[in-house]
Amino acid sequence: MARELKLEIGLEKQIAKQLYEALQGDVIKFVLKNAEEQSDDDIWRSRMEGHCMKVDQQLLGNFYNLCQGVLERLGFKEPVDFYVTGDSSINAFSIAAGEEGHPHIVNVNSELFKLMSEDELRFVVGHELGHLFNKDTELKRLINFVYPPSKPQIPIALQYKIHLHDNLAELVADRYGYIACGNLEASVTAFYKMKSGLDLQSMHVSIDDLLKDNSKHLEYFKSGGGRSLFDHPVDPIRVEAIHLFATARSQAALERGMSELLDILLRIGDDQLDYHMRNFIATSGIITANIDGKVTDEEFEHIIRDLSRSTFFPKDYLKFVVKQDVEKLFADSINNILKINPGLKPTLVAYIIQMVMADSTIGKEEVNFIYSFGQDVGLSIKEISNIFADMFQQVYNPSLSSIA
Repeated sequence: MARELKLEIGLEKQIAKQLYEALQGDVIKFVLKNAEEQSDDDIWRSRMEGHCMKVDQQLLGNFYNLCQGVLERLGFKEPVDFYVTGDSSINAFSIAAGEEGHPHIVNVNSELFKLMSEDELRFVVGHELGHLFNKDTELKRLINFVYPPSKPQIPIALQYKIHLHDNLAELVADRYGYIACGNLEASVTAFYKMKSGLDLQSMHVSIDDLLKDNSKHLEYFKSGGGRSLFDHPVDPIRVEAIHLFATARSQAALERGMSELLDILLRIGDDQLDYHMRNFIATSGIITANIDGKVTDEEFEHIIRDLSRSTFFPKDYLKFVVKQDVEKLFADSINNILKINPGLKPTLVAYIIQMVMADSTIGKEEVNFIYSFGQDVGLSIKEISNIFADMFQQVYNPSLSSIA
């Protein structure tokens, strides 16, 4: 049944495209191709050839045949070199070729051979090939080039998008792994073996018990008790996603089941305070930016940047808010925020001041709005002025056009 379903996840494709365009992927690829003296490809090739065992028919014939069978089953036509590394960590990885026609790299650590059945190894190899199919490692190379360790921290909005893409890309690669082995039980036991290090078959643990255990842990995340904070989604999400892909009777059924899992991955901050703060940021930004009759690019970027801290799609959220009764939503957000935490009055005033300062000009109407708002939430003129003074020192930059 899974062969009739789409291997791709639409949201992953959307975010991958956004990241590629934001990072100027075409330009970077051209520059790197013509500028590098020693490419990443050469560095990785030297490492693998010098410190790992290359898989071929003569030395590792059984595993070579397994890998070639996976390539054929997935229909992957590009050249791939497979390696085994002597490493006790339960892991595998893939590296996309730096130039067209050069072999990609797939590495499997030796510890996996002690734990995994042949079908489980097929799942692992298929998963890594899935990353190559999906161009994930190519995108990761662009990100690492634009943001090397020596560069200042990646902007928070971009961090969130990269994190979400990494999680979604793993779910796509898992689908390739399942197709590679064609065995739901092996796909699930591979996850449990990788996270526990235990040979579950010898311990007589059944697939039904594993799926029941997974549902129990998944409920914790569905109910808002946790986040998927790492580059890989938490295992309860991955196992359920594979279960859905293997058993769904239609694409529509798969999409319905996946939507609940994707909601967990899309969760940045979703408690009540986060929700009301998101509405406050959007509505106060819209109202403040329009006080002087025009919304500048700087003001728009300021709103989007701050919304990016609480939603993966700030522009879409802002478009949604604009269609609402903005004034009412603004008032409701303030009332709800202060009901939850009255101590946030100075924070709300400070945000509006920052918004006013975003375009480096502060008009009389904007000043009047700040003081009026501050008094409405219960602050004195002196308290508002102290917040204003702090914001001047912390964030204000005069417009250079005024002295040019």
